[in-house]
Amino acid sequence: MDEPRRGWHFYEDPVQPPSPRPLAGDARSLAPHIARYKALQKAVEDARVVAIMAPSASNVRAYLELEASVLRKASRFADVSRRVAWMSPELDPSAQSRPTATYAVEAHERQQMEARQARVASLGQDHIVLFFFRSDCPYCHAFAPVLKEFQRFGLQVAAVSTDGGSLLEFPRPRKDNGIALTLGVKQVPALFLAHPASGRIVPLGFGVLSESELLERIATVSGPELDKPVAASRQE
Repeated sequence: MDEPRRGWHFYEDPVQPPSPRPLAGDARSLAPHIARYKALQKAVEDARVVAIMAPSASNVRAYLELEASVLRKASRFADVSRRVAWMSPELDPSAQSRPTATYAVEAHERQQMEARQARVASLGQDHIVLFFFRSDCPYCHAFAPVLKEFQRFGLQVAAVSTDGGSLLEFPRPRKDNGIALTLGVKQVPALFLAHPASGRIVPLGFGVLSESELLERIATVSGPELDKPVAASRQE
């Protein structure tokens, strides 16, 4: 299998950055602002160097005065940028990402959880979770009940024993036929999301995960690119 750790992310199309919006004004009207900015940058840097190399009271004061001027300009810019963002939902981070109000956070998390559960249920039609374990691993024994219960979301967990033993929750695991070595499993428990029909396998994590973490990881690694044609990740 080629580059199993990269999974289907290997086939992602490059993200095209958005085209920059033209600045208000023509080049002639903008030139003085750009020149003043560059001059201020140079003045601050020069004053800082002088203050460091010759730290007299006057030199340090000159640098601090310039720095204070820059901070005032930055503060005014921040105030204006916030006002612009509040008037433009597409530019307001609070409208585009996770909300901050407690009641809104709860609604957001509930919506996210429902979406992840739905995604996992849809994956259960043709995917499985590979669970690599050792029978003498206490963390594997602690994690097994979580994975057994996780199957209620519709995604089957296939346990793979790396030492020939079993777990209470998975009494008849699959024997490791060399796939652990192929996938680079060096520690357990280890989880992978697999698409048996195509041979695609992508890692979900190593160590013990909570149910919510597992839902989040599966939903994250199985984004829209999952539906793209299989190419190099198919095992020869």
